[in-house]
Amino acid sequence: WTSSSRLPSLAAPAPRPARVTPSAAAARTFFVGGNWKSNGSTAAFADLIAALNAHPPLDGAAVEAAVAPPFPYLASTREKLRKDIAVASQNVYPRAPGAWTGETNAEMLKDVGCTYAVVGHSERRHIPELKESDEFVAEKAKFALDSGLGAIFCIGELLDEREAGKTVEVCVRQMAALAKVISPAEWDNVVVAYEPVWAIGTGKVASPEQAQEVHKDVREWLAKEVGPDVAAKVRIIYGGSVSPANCDELAKKEDIDGFLVGGASLKPDFTKVIDSYKMKQ
Repeated sequence: WTSSSRLPSLAAPAPRPARVTPSAAAARTFFVGGNWKSNGSTAAFADLIAALNAHPPLDGAAVEAAVAPPFPYLASTREKLRKDIAVASQNVYPRAPGAWTGETNAEMLKDVGCTYAVVGHSERRHIPELKESDEFVAEKAKFALDSGLGAIFCIGELLDEREAGKTVEVCVRQMAALAKVISPAEWDNVVVAYEPVWAIGTGKVASPEQAQEVHKDVREWLAKEVGPDVAAKVRIIYGGSVSPANCDELAKKEDIDGFLVGGASLKPDFTKVIDSYKMKQ
C-alpha cells in the first residue's frame, strides 16, 4: 500500500494536517447504501421491501440508509418503501432535460423521489463500452449536487494498481477531479465510497486494517487539499463484498463511516449491515 506521506498534491507541498480525531469520527452519521445494480424484478423487490419495512425504526441521528434500485423500479420502490430509508439512482446524466435518448436527468430522479445519485461506480469506470473518465464522473457529481441531489461518489483501484502500490495514487486522482469542480461547502452533500475493484462481487474483501488505511489516507488528502473541517465531516464508506458476516469488524474502524453494499443488499438480512452502525456506539 502506498504510504500516505507520498500523497499526490493539487498544489504546492504544505505541512501535513493534524489527524482527524476520534471525536470528529463520532460526529459523522453512519451511511449504508444498497446497490441493487441490474438485478431483481417486481416480485423480488416486493419481498425485499417488505423485509426492510419490517425492520425496527432507524436512529436517524446515528445512521442513514438508502437503496439504489434499477431505473424502472425507482418510483415503485419509493412509493412502497418506508420513508426513513432513502432511494438513490445508480447513475445520472449531467445535462438539463432535452434530446438525450436513453439518459435520465436529475429533475426526473427528484420527481420520482430520489435523494441521492451514485456516480463513478467501477462498473461504469471500467466496463469497456462505458469507460467513464474521472472528469465525466466529477461532472455528474457536480450536476447532481447543483440539482439538489446528494452524490455517492465511488473511487477505487484495480487489482494490478493495488499490486503496483498505486492504491492511494488512484483514489486521490479520482478525488482530485471532484475537488476541482465543487466548493468546500458542497462536500457536505457528498458521500465518498471507497470500493477496491478487485473486491467487488468477488467474495474477496479488504481486511479492516487495509480498508482503514486507505480511508485514513483519503481523509488526510482531503484535509490537506480541501480543508480539515471538510475532511472531518465527509463520510467515507467502504464497498467490496460487504456482508452481515464482515460488516461489524469493518464498522469498528475509525475512518470507515458505513458501506455501499452490492449482492448482500438483495437479501433480507441486509438489515444486519444497516445495524452495524451500532459498532460505533
